[in-house]
Amino acid sequence: MIIGADKGKAVVVVDQDDYNEKVSNMLADEKTYEKLNKDPTAVYKSKLVRIINRLTVEKKITKQQRDFLYPTAENIPRLYATPKIHKENCPYRPIVDYTGSIAYNVSRSLADILAPLVGQTIHHVNNSGQLAEELTSYVIDDNDMFNSHDVVSLFTNTPIDEALNIIKCKLEEDKALKDRTLLTVDDIIELLKFVLTTTYFVFRGTMYRQKFGSAMGSPVSPIVSNLFMEWLEQQAIHTAPLDCKPKLWKRYVDDILEVIQKGSVDKLTQHLNQVDPTNSIKFTHETEQDNRIPFLDTLIVKKPDGSIKLLVYRKKTHTNQYLNFQSHHPLQHKLGVIRTLLDRMNKVVTEESDKEAEKQTIQTALQKCGYPQWAFEKVESAIKQKQQQGKPAKKKDDTNRNKGLVVIPYVQGLSEKAQRIFKKHNIATAMKPMTTLRNILVHPKDKREKDKITDCVYEIPCQGCEATYVGETGRAFGTRKQEHVKSVEKTSKNRFTRANRKASESEFITSALAEHVAQNNHVIGWEDSAILTTENDKYTRWVKESIWIRRRGTQSMNRVDGTFKLSHLYDVLISGDDSVTSINTNKKSTGNPSRSVHHLADEKSRP
Repeated sequence: MIIGADKGKAVVVVDQDDYNEKVSNMLADEKTYEKLNKDPTAVYKSKLVRIINRLTVEKKITKQQRDFLYPTAENIPRLYATPKIHKENCPYRPIVDYTGSIAYNVSRSLADILAPLVGQTIHHVNNSGQLAEELTSYVIDDNDMFNSHDVVSLFTNTPIDEALNIIKCKLEEDKALKDRTLLTVDDIIELLKFVLTTTYFVFRGTMYRQKFGSAMGSPVSPIVSNLFMEWLEQQAIHTAPLDCKPKLWKRYVDDILEVIQKGSVDKLTQHLNQVDPTNSIKFTHETEQDNRIPFLDTLIVKKPDGSIKLLVYRKKTHTNQYLNFQSHHPLQHKLGVIRTLLDRMNKVVTEESDKEAEKQTIQTALQKCGYPQWAFEKVESAIKQKQQQGKPAKKKDDTNRNKGLVVIPYVQGLSEKAQRIFKKHNIATAMKPMTTLRNILVHPKDKREKDKITDCVYEIPCQGCEATYVGETGRAFGTRKQEHVKSVEKTSKNRFTRANRKASESEFITSALAEHVAQNNHVIGWEDSAILTTENDKYTRWVKESIWIRRRGTQSMNRVDGTFKLSHLYDVLISGDDSVTSINTNKKSTGNPSRSVHHLADEKSRP
């Protein structure tokens, strides 16, 4: 099977039996996981619905927020794993795909509320650029050395009860909380506890529950682990013995850079491994070699006079594979690759001679990916122009402000023209490539059965003619299909005798499928039903439903064109390529519940 590496752009071919065995062995850890005999979705959903309904009655969330949080989709989370090819024995990192699960939107909303709490310490590092800025003027003593510590499996070892207590204290001290949400601290903790203690997933057909820690893949998990680590590091630094107390401590999630006295590494590591009261958080360490130590994507070099210089660091497994210039992607995406690499060079590399070497490395790598010289010159010119102009001081005129954002599938030549048209009306445009090699080849997760697929547009054909019915649902397709079956059976039963048929002729049949059966005496091909496309956003799904109905033309059983009233101006596009069904219609100011304005955060506090 083909899967992506845990870090970097590498694609790895692994033996499927070996992959399944390693992941199964990982799931055999009884402290963290346990097998389940049945699907707990219905029980968890019922509990979550009670909480949401109570918050609605107490007017702590609006109707639109309730609609966003309500667990319409019931996807069972799926676990997969990515190989850490940069580490010995190539261990796997477990990741849970929560998309479409009952608590996914709640987790997203909680992440919005808790995010401002993270990073309120001097030890927090946002990125390598910030680290480089802080280390530029740092001078290290001769008796000191650089060292790094790494937490072993932070997410799955984060103690939930302790983390909840820490977060509750931070929320109680947060004076700006009321500006972000109407929920009380107890409400937030109740929802957070639900999300963190109902982690379950399926792997190779077997259901599991995670008993300890948080799952990588849930939107709120990184924030929970980060907040716990902030508390832990404060305790560790405060209680560290003087002969191993760090003089510098910088942390990015579970990676820590320290300056400590030479010969104190083992003592500090022993101390760190005793700080967590649950004895779950453990650390490994790496010391500087030849006055060098990697941290994040920087290589920190200690010069003879104690000053520091920084370089860009690439792991041994780094492939130098970037978006190929000949690939079917927008030009701005390709120029963005150059811009990103040059921005990193300018922010991280501290000496001009090293910048020239890094620039040559970037050009050599990208030239192998087909990038022409004019592309480099274009990006470098734009960067210099931006640096010369600086940030504009005056405010933007409201009349020129973007009226919204349209995300369109990328079709070379066509999408660029559409972008220019949208620009004339102050509408921002983003282009999204719809087919990639990764999407085609990489499928590590359990495949969902057709009847269990949620958030979809579906088609149900007639066995007696060419007619088809197109519909959409946010629930499992099997649940919606069964409702259609019952409707058809009820109508057929009522018309079984001549008397019933005559009496019911004047009645309106609510189901288009049932009406087709009643009028034509045909049989519906339930087993031949198909999923046409999937879409998590309800409003975009309505658009896709309308497109598919319009495409079926006279063969459609549908009595209306769908929930979304699609203009006939689109008929020429609809009769063409299937990729038009992937258009995203997010709007900026029309009250679209797909946007974060309908999370738990207070709508008034958002721009």
